[in-house]
Amino acid sequence: MIVYCVEVSLIKGREKDFLNATEENHLNTRKETGNVRFDVLQQQDDPSRFFLYEVYKSDEAVKSHKETAHYLKWRETVAPWMASPRKGTCHLPHFPKDETKW
Repeated sequence: MIVYCVEVSLIKGREKDFLNATEENHLNTRKETGNVRFDVLQQQDDPSRFFLYEVYKSDEAVKSHKETAHYLKWRETVAPWMASPRKGTCHLPHFPKDETKW
């Protein structure tokens, strides 16, 4: 399993636009065979900040995701709304150990 955590900081006022674009990406990503989980979180004390928590079965699944039409469309659509560049970090999960618990 591979976990990608992406920090997003938007230009204030673009939150609804971002959520609309991200919902389409989210729904299509969840249909990918290599995607296990995709959570979209909005910071409670600063609604212009979001955190994307994405779990994939493998590095190959991540690579495949980044080549999909829905991801490329999302990336292009949301780019002008960023207050700063998105920051993504890759993590190796330790728990739950049982992959069926994801």
